[in-house]
Amino acid sequence: MNESTTDLATRVRGIYTTALTAHLLENDIEVVQASQPIQQRFDRSFSVKPADVMVETTAGRQGVIIHGSSVSAQRVRNACIDIGIDTLSWQHSLPVGLIGEASVKSIEGADAVCSLQNTEAALRLENIDRYIEPGDSFTVQVRSSPPPWEDSRPRIQTGIQVKNGILSAIRNKTGVTVDAPDSEATRELVGMTDLLSVDVLDGWGLRWDAQATECDLDTLQTAVQRVNERAAAIEASLDKTAPINDELCTYSIWFGRESRSALDRVRGKVTSTMAGHHRTKAVSARASAGVDLAEALCDPDPNDTFPFAAVTQQFGPAEGDQVDLMHGKPDGRAFSLGRGEVTDWEAEGSLEITRQMSGGGHYDALGTPRKDGDTAVTKIREGRWWYPTVYRSQEGHHKGTYLNICTPVECFPSAVRYVDLHIDVIKHPDGSVTTVDEDELQMSVDDGDIPPELAERARSVARSVNRALSD
Repeated sequence: MNESTTDLATRVRGIYTTALTAHLLENDIEVVQASQPIQQRFDRSFSVKPADVMVETTAGRQGVIIHGSSVSAQRVRNACIDIGIDTLSWQHSLPVGLIGEASVKSIEGADAVCSLQNTEAALRLENIDRYIEPGDSFTVQVRSSPPPWEDSRPRIQTGIQVKNGILSAIRNKTGVTVDAPDSEATRELVGMTDLLSVDVLDGWGLRWDAQATECDLDTLQTAVQRVNERAAAIEASLDKTAPINDELCTYSIWFGRESRSALDRVRGKVTSTMAGHHRTKAVSARASAGVDLAEALCDPDPNDTFPFAAVTQQFGPAEGDQVDLMHGKPDGRAFSLGRGEVTDWEAEGSLEITRQMSGGGHYDALGTPRKDGDTAVTKIREGRWWYPTVYRSQEGHHKGTYLNICTPVECFPSAVRYVDLHIDVIKHPDGSVTTVDEDELQMSVDDGDIPPELAERARSVARSVNRALSD
């Protein structure tokens, strides 16, 4: 790979790091502050200079969070969404690092629920040094901004920090510390900070990351200059002497099954990679460790078939387990259609999930009444762009079949996951077949939630399913 000539520096962490590092380098985006394993895998050197953009794996391992300045974060986001047809992205209303005035709306357990720029955010009560109640307001900073599918509030804090990966400047603190065990290298780093030709901004303390012990004086000086500039802008804004040019941006990137396979192929060009590497690592930390062990013991082919049987037998779901049907929406939200029992499991990649239904209302688009004792039997095949749910009465009478068109399905231990693509195919009790919600699919394309290429794939799948059911 060629050395990048761009001045956009990106720090990547988490289970997608190797593949994303390769992908970003191919898109002329510099990767900095690389971990030791990444340095060993790539035949090139990596700078430890401050990062403009941070890329981090989401808590649920379904994708990544990108945050930084608007222009830089958008460039990294644009590179990421090209990975696969089912890579989707959403911009957050509260970007990481944003500073603003929050008003307390209510107290819920250990959190104060606050309104910040018309968005709810959570502030941990134990981190506040005074009694607060609804109506109180104070200056806060966004600490973390979860992806929309996690259905949790952004986290805010009253403490204000500036971060660039190797250095944090902390308001209302003093001194210089290193986020690493005491050693000769960390003591030397503190001493070198005093020798820099740029002074620490008054009222701000510095905390170096352990990786800063590898930096030369020029890199350390640049890091301090950059946090000083941002800290000075924050101080001017808080003192009302100047507006802050706070063009920060945070994106969520969700990787579907085809995108994970594409990331496998990218990673396979760099290092030993098993088929389903990222699909398996997304299961859990224990599954991730299992992948590392398997790849260390052999030289797998990333183009092999995903080992569904081995992965689900080890980590689930298996027959008798309870799983949710996690119904992702194109706007990024996700909710469970219900929890059911795995009543059949097949080694080639299939599950049957049975749910007991409660009465009330009608089945969506089918028009048949929903009654106590009804069952919904959903047949899932890993990687398929659709799945059927057959509804039956307590007596076994067919009440209709709903075929959901979606991104390729993935069977995780506690949930089946996908993103719904709106358009669906319905088989009514009388045997007639109709395609529904085509207008909703087009609206989602117009809103920018579904890329046109993905929408056309959804229409193509719907046509094929409709023809098969009508024959």
